[in-house]
Amino acid sequence: MANQNDVRRIAKSLPGTSAAKDRFAFCVRNGQKEKAFVWVWQERISPKKARVPNANVLAVRVCDMNEKEMLLASDKEKFFTEPHYDGFPAVLLRLAAVGVHELRELITAAWRCQAPRALVEDFGKHRSERRKVRKLNRQEK
Repeated sequence: MANQNDVRRIAKSLPGTSAAKDRFAFCVRNGQKEKAFVWVWQERISPKKARVPNANVLAVRVCDMNEKEMLLASDKEKFFTEPHYDGFPAVLLRLAAVGVHELRELITAAWRCQAPRALVEDFGKHRSERRKVRKLNRQEK
């Protein structure tokens, strides 16, 4: 079961990530814009009243509507949406339903959707180099 501390740690480990100052959200600069890739869900509790943060649910950016539909169909306990997100490439994720490893994959994929191409390519090169080093270290033991 993942929590907001896991979200924070994973998001901040990605290059170019910054945390929002006024809410629980993480962005990456792409050109002149800060692009959010994961944030706490603002739930509408009462009609005509302000939305309130729900710390148990994240909004996670996806690359396109096909990916959104695939995730929503894959596990209804984990992923859901609401009318506010209709036509927008993001899913809502129940933190209690996801492990840390899967959370890392989802957040990293969300970051890749929003980050500049050069940063994503550089990140991929460094990740593959780290994997090679870990593999060599395991073989030496």
